[in-house]
Amino acid sequence: MAPAPPPTLRDRQLGLLDGGQFDVLVVGGGINGAVSAAALAARGVSVALVERADFASFTSQESSNMVWGGFKYLENYEIPLVLKLTRSRNRLMRAYPNVITELRFLATLDASAPFPSWLAALGTVGYWGLGQFATRPPSYHRPGRLAQLEPVIRTDTAEAAIEYGDAYLKDNDARFVWSFVRSALDRGAVAVNYAEVATMTRDGDRWRAEVRDQRTGRRLTATARVVVNAGGPFVDELNRRWGVRTEHRIVYSKGVHLVVPQLATAERVLAFFDDSQRLFYVLPMAHRSVIGTTDTRTTDPGEGVTDDDREFLLSQINARLNLAAPLTTADIIAERCGVRPLVVLDDGNDRTDIDWTTLSRKHEIDVDKANATVTVFGGKLTDCLNVGDEVTAAVRRLGVKLGAEAEGWYGEAPATARIEFQRAAGDVGLDRTPEVEREATVADVLWRRHGPAARQVVEAVAADPSGAEPVLAGTDLLRAELALYAEREMIVELDDFLRRRTKAALIQRADDLAADPGLPEVRRTLGLDPSPAGSSGS
Repeated sequence: MAPAPPPTLRDRQLGLLDGGQFDVLVVGGGINGAVSAAALAARGVSVALVERADFASFTSQESSNMVWGGFKYLENYEIPLVLKLTRSRNRLMRAYPNVITELRFLATLDASAPFPSWLAALGTVGYWGLGQFATRPPSYHRPGRLAQLEPVIRTDTAEAAIEYGDAYLKDNDARFVWSFVRSALDRGAVAVNYAEVATMTRDGDRWRAEVRDQRTGRRLTATARVVVNAGGPFVDELNRRWGVRTEHRIVYSKGVHLVVPQLATAERVLAFFDDSQRLFYVLPMAHRSVIGTTDTRTTDPGEGVTDDDREFLLSQINARLNLAAPLTTADIIAERCGVRPLVVLDDGNDRTDIDWTTLSRKHEIDVDKANATVTVFGGKLTDCLNVGDEVTAAVRRLGVKLGAEAEGWYGEAPATARIEFQRAAGDVGLDRTPEVEREATVADVLWRRHGPAARQVVEAVAADPSGAEPVLAGTDLLRAELALYAEREMIVELDDFLRRRTKAALIQRADDLAADPGLPEVRRTLGLDPSPAGSSGS
C-alpha cells in the first residue's frame, strides 16, 4: 500500500483552526479580510481567517487592477477622499516598487465629456498636487498630438486629451490579496479557504463559530474574543444572522470588464466618456486589453455579465477606436463582473432611491461594542493598508492587546535581495523576456509573484533546465514554479490557480486552457483531481 500523502498547507491550517481559541476571527477572505488578518498578525494578535470559497474569489478578483487616487471623484468635489487615496497609492507604490508601478492615463475629450477640456486639464494639475507630485507631471494634447501618441484612437471628434499618472498592479488583483494572506500565515495566523461559518453564537464574552469545511463537510469549532466581518457584499447578511447592529449598510453597483486581443501597443490606459457621460477605459493586461468598466445599479450581488453589458461596451469602444474590424463577442477572451459594495448610512427603511451614481468607493469601519464585532463596509484595493490600520485600532478599542508592529508585514523584500535574486536567475537563463510581457524579464515576473521564495524556482531550473519552459501556452508560468504554488498557496480548485493565483484564465480562452497539453502536469503537481477545467476563464 502506498504511503498516505503528507498533509497539505490547508490540512494543517484546518487542524489549527479546529478547537482554536483566538483573539480575533476574521470572516471573509477578500482584500479587506486579508489585510485585516495580516495587520493583526503583524501586531502579535492571535487571529484566524476563514473564507467560504477561495481567497479573493468574489469582488476582489473583479477589479480594474488599478491602484489609483480616484481622479473621477474630483467631479463630485470629494477632495478629502482623493487626498486620502492618492496618499494610499503612494504608500503602496513605495512598498511594492515592482508589483505596483506608475501607469499613464490618456483621456480623450469629445462631445460626450461632461466638462470642457480646459477644466479637465486643470483637474489633472490639481490631482497631481493632491498626490504630492509622486507621478510624472500631467500634460495636455491637441488632436494632432493625440493621433501621434496613440494612432488607434479616433481623433476626428476629439477636442483634446489629458494625460496624467496613476498606478496599477502588474499581475492581478487576486494575487495581491493572496500576498496578504501569505503574510498573515508567515506571522502565525491561521487562514483557511473553502471554510464557511455555519453558525456564530455568543458564549459568555466570546464568539463561538461552527465552521464547515466545504470540501469534506467536516464541522469544526473555534472561539474568538472579537469578530471582524469582512464579508464584502455580504456584510449586511452576516450581521443580520449574528444580531450585530451597525450605522451603515451597503448598496450594489455592477462593473463589467471584457478581455480582448491587444488594442494599443503602449502600456497605458486609454480613457473615454461613454454616451451617458460615464468614464470607461481600455486597460493593459499582459498581451491583452481590458475594456471596462460599466457602472450599473443592481440588487443581486451574484449578477453576471449580460448580453446588454457586452453590447454596450463593444459599441462604445468601436465608436472611439480606429480598428481594422469592429470588435464582436467572438473577440472576447474572458470576462470580469464585479459587484461593488458601496457604503450608505442605514436609516432603517432600506431605501432604494439612493443616487448610487454619486457614491464613491470609500470604506467605513463600524464597531458594535456590545457584541465585540468590527464590520468593514466598502473599500477598494488602493485603500487596503488604511483598512488594516483602522481595523487594528478598532480591535484595540474592544480590549485586545496589540504588540509593536512587525517590520515588513507588507511590501517587497529589500532591493538588495531582489538584485541578488536577479543575478542568480540570470545565471540560469531567466533574464529573457517572456512572450506575454511587454518589458519585464522572466526574473522580474518571478520576483513580482513570489519575492524571495522565487529562489526555489531558480534552484529547480539549475537542476533541470526544462523547468524554465512555460507550462501553459500563452502564459508566463514556468514548469518549475508549480511546486512552489503547490507548497505555499493553498490551491484547492483549478480556478484558484488559473484565475486567482495567476492570470492565466484572464489572458487565455477557457477552451484553449482546457485543451492545453500542459494542463495534466499542472493538475498533477498541484494535487488536483483530473476533472475538466471547469469555469476557468469565466
